[in-house]
Amino acid sequence: MVVKTFMDMDQDSEDEKQQYLPLALHLASEFFLRNPNKDVRLLVACCLADIFRIYAPEAPYTSHDKLKDIFLFITRQLKGLEDTKSPQFNRYFYLLENLAWVKSYNICFELEDCNEIFIQLFRTLFSVINNSHNKKVQMHMLDLMSSIIMEGDGVTQELLDSILINLIPAHKNLNKQSFDLAKVLLKRTVQTIEACIANFFNQVLVLGRSSVSDLSEHVFDLIQELFAIDPHLLLSVMPQLEFKLKSNDGEERLAVVRLLAKLFGSKDSDLATQNRPLWQCFLGRFNDIHVPVRLESVKFASHCLMNHPDLAKDLTEYLKVRSHDPEEAIRHDVIVTIITAAKRDLALVNDQLLGFVRERTLDKRWRVRKEAMMGLAQLYKKYCLHGEAGKEAAEKVSWIKDKLLHIYYQNSIDDKLLVEKIFAQYLVPHNLETEERMKCLYYLYASLDPNAVKALNEMWKCQNMLRSHVRELLDLHKQPTSEANCSAMFGKLMTIAKNLPDPGKAQDFVKKFNQVLGDDEKLRSQLELLISPTCSCKQADVCVREIARKLANPKQPTNPFLEMVKFLLERIAPVHIDSEAISALVKLMNKSIEGTADDEEEGVSPDTAIRSGLELLKVLSFTHPTSFHSAETYESLLQCLRMEDDKVAEAAIQIFRNTGHKIETDLPQIRSHDFKPHWIGRGVYLKKKATFLYPLFYLFSASCSLLPLKERPKKKLVFTEF
Repeated sequence: MVVKTFMDMDQDSEDEKQQYLPLALHLASEFFLRNPNKDVRLLVACCLADIFRIYAPEAPYTSHDKLKDIFLFITRQLKGLEDTKSPQFNRYFYLLENLAWVKSYNICFELEDCNEIFIQLFRTLFSVINNSHNKKVQMHMLDLMSSIIMEGDGVTQELLDSILINLIPAHKNLNKQSFDLAKVLLKRTVQTIEACIANFFNQVLVLGRSSVSDLSEHVFDLIQELFAIDPHLLLSVMPQLEFKLKSNDGEERLAVVRLLAKLFGSKDSDLATQNRPLWQCFLGRFNDIHVPVRLESVKFASHCLMNHPDLAKDLTEYLKVRSHDPEEAIRHDVIVTIITAAKRDLALVNDQLLGFVRERTLDKRWRVRKEAMMGLAQLYKKYCLHGEAGKEAAEKVSWIKDKLLHIYYQNSIDDKLLVEKIFAQYLVPHNLETEERMKCLYYLYASLDPNAVKALNEMWKCQNMLRSHVRELLDLHKQPTSEANCSAMFGKLMTIAKNLPDPGKAQDFVKKFNQVLGDDEKLRSQLELLISPTCSCKQADVCVREIARKLANPKQPTNPFLEMVKFLLERIAPVHIDSEAISALVKLMNKSIEGTADDEEEGVSPDTAIRSGLELLKVLSFTHPTSFHSAETYESLLQCLRMEDDKVAEAAIQIFRNTGHKIETDLPQIRSHDFKPHWIGRGVYLKKKATFLYPLFYLFSASCSLLPLKERPKKKLVFTEF
């Protein structure tokens, strides 16, 4: 009844105000403020809130101690807001609404120890807010707290701590709603509270007085959160960070660099343009004497390039210096930084930045070289093979294929093996379907520079030679055991080991593998199938997986022996070329001859495509001669003999010479072929019918300048019917 009476009373009811003054004073007695009954305390609090409303602006309580007791009492009752399902929640909400609307707590400004009341209020509201509250509850809480901040003489450190503590990651994760409440409160009161925040950070950062607050150890976390909420909260703090960047303590500089990296690098930050002195001071840390500081600066550059491409120009010169840093880890991270940004969007990195990665492919440290090579390979696959950003982007990184293949000239076996791996996975991915894979190889070969072509040819030659060594090793296993056989086998093992990483360790692993081959006939047959000239790419993939599965040890996650075997299998497995692949290559070349290919779209002229295609087939005829043995392939090659280009005809004849030793017996339809009178090669005239017996290839060779000068015919050769 009393609650209802005060609830219905307004400020203009002077008679009622006078009449109920004794009751108002009586409700503030200890009997009610300390009453053990929870519901009684709630009802009394609602009455007191209405009394402050009715008697405003002058409260009926004149004693400062009594006012303090009343407001601490009311604050304690606000804890009931926590349970929204309570039958009494509406009364708790009424209490909050009344206090916020009247700004009742502002009366406490007259009290000397008002800070204790405010701190208790703020802590209570931040502790009870939860996700079951609606927007009205949060709005009234904000109104109540913001009026205290904005209408008071200043915010004490303890009161500021009660707000900032909700921004610390540990508290933020525990109660997201209290974080959101603090965030909105700071935004609303930014003009008033900024000076208090600046004073706090000045005490801790500049004067080193960590005792001023329990939050001193969290200053960098707080700065990050405050910057995200509203950069204006830190207007006076940023110059203090510039001071800390020049600290003599390396660990202190590192902490500030980590903080500023987050501030400058965040997506919506314009700090670098708004505070150029701080930005320039931060960039200076790229040249810091302390290695971890330089490392942290380089790591920051990746996020900065992705979120703020307009700052790439500022970063380029500093990354250039760091790409030559004496520390391996820093050179490595420069590459990671540039490649990460380039993979996100090639437009984020300029040619100069890509040039730094290009330089590091020749770094003295293997880890750095590997990162640079793999990074460039990934860019090539993304922008050239997949064409994810159009022709302009593809042209920007078209040099990568040549550069990577040039590395095959290096003496290090690690470099050679990595180039082979890159070729199989990125330049011409072996997991593509045959037609697509050969189209990729066809146009890659046509667009390579001469040195890259030589490197690729050498790569196939080395792989073919290693296949031969393994084949000879398997042949030795078929012979009876003898001293000569053991000696030959040992020599072969040493040769194979030289073609693997770390030849010293590889010797032991190769010996172990050889022993396993001797004991396991099924494994031997799998390896024989793998190096067989008739092995298809699909069969090779199955064989490699099967051999690896047999040698794997589930109890040994890291198995150096298995890794070595995989290196060997990757080098000898024909994952690109088989009969089907050669047929697809020849069909591509025929399309170029007929003018129906996509040569121009792929960036090469038809003449270049035809000539390079034949050169490619000529090289493969040395390393994979058996794969050419099909009527379809030879029929297509015969068409090349009709072309007037000397080099094309010469290459076609060479392919016949390398692969055609079984034409007479297996392919009689190719053995004899009709030609119309036509000039081919250098002065060779075919009249009526030419019979392609194997010895005839040498006559063709002579006419095509494949023999020494003194052995070449002096006059034009005219062939009639044989």
